[in-house]
Amino acid sequence: MKFPLKSSPFSSVLFTCLTIVFFSASCRRTDVCPTCNGTTKDSLTPWEFGLRPQFADIDTSFDSTPKDNPTTVEGADLGRYLFYDVRLSANNTVACASCHKQEYAFADNVQFSKGFDGGHTARNSMSIVNMRWQKKFFWDGRANSLEEQALMPIQDHIEMGMNLDDLVPKLQAIDIYPPKFEAAFGSSKVTADRIGKAIAQFVRTIVSQNSKFDDAFGMPEGKVKHLLTDEEFLGYKLFIKHINPDNGSGKNMPGTANRGANCGDCHKTALMTNSMFTSNGLDSVTTDPGYGKISGLPQFDGTFKTPTLRNIELTAPYMHDGRFNTLEEVIEHYDSHVQDHPNLDVQISAAGNNFPGRLDLTDEEKRALVAFLKTLTDHQLITDPKYASPF
Repeated sequence: MKFPLKSSPFSSVLFTCLTIVFFSASCRRTDVCPTCNGTTKDSLTPWEFGLRPQFADIDTSFDSTPKDNPTTVEGADLGRYLFYDVRLSANNTVACASCHKQEYAFADNVQFSKGFDGGHTARNSMSIVNMRWQKKFFWDGRANSLEEQALMPIQDHIEMGMNLDDLVPKLQAIDIYPPKFEAAFGSSKVTADRIGKAIAQFVRTIVSQNSKFDDAFGMPEGKVKHLLTDEEFLGYKLFIKHINPDNGSGKNMPGTANRGANCGDCHKTALMTNSMFTSNGLDSVTTDPGYGKISGLPQFDGTFKTPTLRNIELTAPYMHDGRFNTLEEVIEHYDSHVQDHPNLDVQISAAGNNFPGRLDLTDEEKRALVAFLKTLTDHQLITDPKYASPF
């Protein structure tokens, strides 16, 4: 069938209207991103992490950011408000930041943190830096994502004591939040899922990568020695040296070729952790099942997540139960007080002169280890305004 070339006035008007409708539709911001929390691609600003090379390498293989919750400026901004807001607790007294304080590298400076009603947590508060590259959270690994982790303390009967069904309308009624939820998620509606996602986004932005040792990370030994003091360099050498009981005498004796402290076996890569669950011989019998309870596997009974050593100078007290107040006490434990727990990590049980792992470090070497550990302190992190309270 042939159409007439001559158009009527009606057909011209119809064509013009259709053209306008089509053009307008094509120009509206309707390109919805399936991984951007329901908002449009051009309405969100990706967070610029500015990672140093040692973290960029990790980022390619270990990033646990879920596809449905990319880190954005808008989401992290909302998350920072929620992280510092005491109104997320049942009686408006405790925030996430109450137990994870910026000046202590987002750990707490007491053995057990105080909850909303005066109770105390069962374990020490871990530092939450560099969580973007972790896949299990808490000392016992009971959360499988940061989104899941973020909501647990809020609901905990000791920590913040808040029912999520009550929290949602509470936040919805606070003037600052509807606009921030709209900016981050495309609508002003507050939901528990969005609360968890926003806090998780903020926590992922907390990257610690500007310590003194970061300037030497990955460099040849000669350059590392140039950047550290003699004492720090001695500590570094001890830290990275794996003790092999089969080379030479098999003993960690002063002057022998296999002299070391075995730290780097568990505290490795730029993250300064292997992120595994192990027993480091604090007790000979299980006093807290840790990851064993979560996994249901007897070989993990009494094991806990290996914490990062980044900013370790700032995160005392140490261990899951906060039993050690100083780095010197920690080193003394590994040097001569490791207990023969049934699930003791093999890297510890095989180290040193006498099972289960006596290092026999000299006083000079112990001081050197402490000096090196202090090179892992990121002073910029603890004063950076983008991580500070917005209130």
